[in-house]
Amino acid sequence: MKAFLYCLLSALLCLSAAAQELTVGSYNIRYKNNNDSIKGNSWTQRCPSICHQILWERPDIFGAQEVLHAQLLDLEQGLPNYKWIGVGRDDGKTKGEYAAIFYNPERVELIEQGHFWLNKTPDRPALGWDAACIRICTWGHFRDRQTQKDFYFLNLHMDHVGVTARSEAAKLVMQRITAMTDGGKRQAVLTGDFNVPQTDELYTLFIASGVLKDTYTSAAMRFAENGTFNSFKVDSYTTGHIDHIFVTPATIVNAYAVLTDSRWQADLNGKMTRRNLSDHYPIFARIRF
Repeated sequence: MKAFLYCLLSALLCLSAAAQELTVGSYNIRYKNNNDSIKGNSWTQRCPSICHQILWERPDIFGAQEVLHAQLLDLEQGLPNYKWIGVGRDDGKTKGEYAAIFYNPERVELIEQGHFWLNKTPDRPALGWDAACIRICTWGHFRDRQTQKDFYFLNLHMDHVGVTARSEAAKLVMQRITAMTDGGKRQAVLTGDFNVPQTDELYTLFIASGVLKDTYTSAAMRFAENGTFNSFKVDSYTTGHIDHIFVTPATIVNAYAVLTDSRWQADLNGKMTRRNLSDHYPIFARIRF
């Protein structure tokens, strides 16, 4: 009887811990590009698989990058259990790519939302420093409905060209997160396509302050057999992670994964070929505040 009660108590404790766990993620879905259609990687072909993958993984909240408005509507239809926040980076409305945040409203409650641009005038759209594109960061203040703990979630896409733009944007983002979290004392998650691997000095800007840590390096269990950028090449291997999930120091990171799922599609000759869902692999982490 004692053994039975011990097993029952252990099972209940495990269930309680699992219930407190949040699954967070980051996914660069690749913007809708007509040139991709020529190579068999059109958004129309990829979107259903991306939605099915997300529905299977069931993240509670995740950041998505390169989302054009038409794609946002497609994801809205394909992910009926999710809501989203964000604006188009070019005009603060619907023009240009979104750095959207998708969340399951049954698990997390949106308290407040906002955004700022990664430039010298964060309250309005403009190119930042030597950036090739206008860049934006979306943020939301959320509450976990199960634990009643609140946290900030930020999502961004850093410039792919401007070295100075990435560096200055990193400083700006860290200033905002430091203020939001009172120096890391409150909880926050930062996701995005940072366009630099973990070996770049920019990466160090995010973890050196002590306000954030990387879920990849902090995870108790890790399933990451590849880097995160694949350029639509199914057999491409890299050790570089240019997509990251950062969290505040007190966060417990139970697991981290880079998902290298693919799909099968008939070519012009009817032969089934393997295709990637995006030119980035999505990343997910299971965390507890």
